[in-house]
Amino acid sequence: MRFAKLHGLGNDFLVVEPGQPLDPAAAGRLARRVCDRHTGVGADGLLILHIEKEDPPEARFRVFNADGSEAEISGNGLRCAAAYFAQCGAFKSPKVLFHTAAGDRLSEVFSSAGPVFETRIGLGAPRLSARDIPFDDGRSLDRVVDYPLFVAKRTLPVTCLSMGNPHCSIFLASFPSRSEWRGLGAEIETHPFFPARTNVEFVRVVGRGEIEVRFWERGVGETLASGTGSAAAAAAAMLKGLVDRTVTVRTAMGSLMVEWPEGGEILQTGPAEFVFSGDLPAA
Repeated sequence: MRFAKLHGLGNDFLVVEPGQPLDPAAAGRLARRVCDRHTGVGADGLLILHIEKEDPPEARFRVFNADGSEAEISGNGLRCAAAYFAQCGAFKSPKVLFHTAAGDRLSEVFSSAGPVFETRIGLGAPRLSARDIPFDDGRSLDRVVDYPLFVAKRTLPVTCLSMGNPHCSIFLASFPSRSEWRGLGAEIETHPFFPARTNVEFVRVVGRGEIEVRFWERGVGETLASGTGSAAAAAAAMLKGLVDRTVTVRTAMGSLMVEWPEGGEILQTGPAEFVFSGDLPAA
């Protein structure tokens, strides 16, 4: 089985060559096997793509976390999928419409420099109600902004929303030690108020146009970057009035840009890099 490895700012994915007959159970097993960094290729997730139309380009997109669970969407995964198609010359157009479990998402590759592709994706409008996140404390909340969440024997103000997948952002003046925020991320991911678990972002506001973020991803753990996590952190900062509508998001390995025009969808622009391709042996 042919595959390629790509990453978006260190958030890495294995892309199975389109056309492979994999049902969700088989894809989950494959993700656990090949994403393991000691006994497999190593990645945060596995992307399963299926070309549905060539003109204009449309493709089905599914993403499986390293633990084998299926996620609704992945921002860096979408950019990597777009870069994969550009690298292999699958389409004449730089634009690809991806059909995901969170809805249709349009991507466009703007430029390339060797194996690095600069790509913009539309991520839709964030969903803000507790029901849509989902976030369940027994009440119907229109927004979950600065909610006092009791976790790890203390109360923290959190801002939650959905980018098609659940996110919880915590704003800090400075980042705690790596072991502390990793432990906190693991506890929040499985907090009972998040019935579908959640992704967690630790956010430091640098200025009106810039934030810095650390990521704990549902089903993966610490990641160097997250596309939907970057969008969620930026949107949360906008909801709190801390930043403008266009924000540079600094991750551990570089930056991307998030825009959220009034009344529009979130747009994200950043790099995706083709690393290598190879063959996966049969299980």
